[in-house]
Amino acid sequence: MEKTSKIMPKLSRVFFLVLLLNTLLFSGFNTMTKALVKKAELNLSFSKKISKKDVRHFTLSKPHREIYDFKNTRLAHAKVPLGLGEHVRIAQYKKDIVRVVITATKGYKPSAYQPLFSTKSYHISLPKGRTVKSTSKTSVKKKSKVYNPHKDELIVIDAGHGGHDTGAIGGGKREKDLVLQIAKRLERELKRRGHPVYMTRKKDRFLKLPQRTKIADKKKAVVFISIHANAVAKSKRNKIHGIETFFLQNTRDAKSQRIAARENKSVLKGTTKLSRNVIIDSVLTGPKIVESNKLAIDVQRRMITNLRTKYSGVKDGGVRHAPFWVLVGASRPSILVEVGYISHPRERKRLFNTHYQELIAKGIAEGVDNYLGNRKKEIDF
Repeated sequence: MEKTSKIMPKLSRVFFLVLLLNTLLFSGFNTMTKALVKKAELNLSFSKKISKKDVRHFTLSKPHREIYDFKNTRLAHAKVPLGLGEHVRIAQYKKDIVRVVITATKGYKPSAYQPLFSTKSYHISLPKGRTVKSTSKTSVKKKSKVYNPHKDELIVIDAGHGGHDTGAIGGGKREKDLVLQIAKRLERELKRRGHPVYMTRKKDRFLKLPQRTKIADKKKAVVFISIHANAVAKSKRNKIHGIETFFLQNTRDAKSQRIAARENKSVLKGTTKLSRNVIIDSVLTGPKIVESNKLAIDVQRRMITNLRTKYSGVKDGGVRHAPFWVLVGASRPSILVEVGYISHPRERKRLFNTHYQELIAKGIAEGVDNYLGNRKKEIDF
């Protein structure tokens, strides 16, 4: 008891010193307490007075962004940057700088000011052209031009196989038909989000694998997505199922090698193993491989999350790498999605279900947007 009584005053002094030090360190900082969008303006509130010397404004291009840095400032909490719309982002850029990024078209020129008699507020005008709802006697809704941050982010979707190349077959169902159905749903979902989309095929026709990635390069796509379905031998069809997303890379993993070999089989007849490896190895060292890995992680995560909200027993096969020939020619982030095993009875039934396909398409689209959003943050912050 005596020892405890001696320790307690020491702990109290330590706590007091830590509290004092913390106060001294951060007493010079301002705090951004609130951010909200109101009447086409971004309204920022602070704990202390804001002066011109505290704010640095500059512009970045490709895409056009207006940047506001608030020096000696910290975010009050994690909820401050939330709910501001898709073209406003706020983050703790450095330990003493809060950065506001507004994405817009080139014609946008913001005006920033402090309201009269409000030295702790800062307002920034936002781009015009949001969706505006108006009512009349005829109850007709009118829409003004909507700002679209994804208009320059073309996505190329590749429905695997086609024509004489049926792909895998299970229960009388063909891979080439399934992946085209999902590709079309993904096209609609991405367009709904504002992305321009190009399909390597919209009907049952065969394209050589190099043609598919050449399209992505020619169209200057930001992302290339090839959609496939998996299969195994009859002896394993009731056991193996799941969703996997691949990016290009050589591998020693037997399962990944087997899947790649099956997908490559119909187009690599007549080429030697040495010539194939030389070409594949030549594209495995660039930064696009790292970006493709990030894209694969985002897409896989969102597909699994969406499907598990409605279906039980959805297996996450994970993100894997393999030498898929369809990804070799792409000079941009590229992935191959194996949406499931057409050989597995239960998974095959789900794969041809409209609602299941919609959840897959939505998951892929969300993954793409997450990836592109993170890429923008890497550039901005």
